[in-house]
Amino acid sequence: MLTSFYPVICTPRIQESRAFYTDLLGFAPTFEADWYVSLRRPGPLPYELALLDPAHPTLPEAYRTPVRGLLLNLEVEDVDAEWERLVVGEGLKPELELRDEDFGQRHFIVADPGGVLVDVITPIPPSGDFAAQYVPAGDRPEAPTRTRTGVHSARDQDPRAAMDG
Repeated sequence: MLTSFYPVICTPRIQESRAFYTDLLGFAPTFEADWYVSLRRPGPLPYELALLDPAHPTLPEAYRTPVRGLLLNLEVEDVDAEWERLVVGEGLKPELELRDEDFGQRHFIVADPGGVLVDVITPIPPSGDFAAQYVPAGDRPEAPTRTRTGVHSARDQDPRAAMDG
């Protein structure tokens, strides 16, 4: 059974990236070394990521390069408030300006110190062309919840849900 899944971002800018994710995005360190930092964002479903110096010998030699082409999606309740906080207030440079997308997102994109793109998103209703492409809610896999004893489906948390299916 899978017990954890998180990205490890290879970046030579460990300390700058640590500050970006902790100071601006609410993550907290769970392990710190000069070559590796593990971060967790507290909450009912704790989100995790790690930062790794690409020169570290735990990586196969052929892969000791900074990450490129990675886009992290952060869904938030109010993307406009995050735009005000991160771009207007903190002065982050938008790589993509705040805008609405026909496929069902209002979002903007910034980059972390190592060049990883961070897409800050609030879902919005999609246009008619895209609405038909979404899988109906009842046909989607259940989203898990995390407890102190492990990962469980939402059905495990609500006894009434077990009677429905």
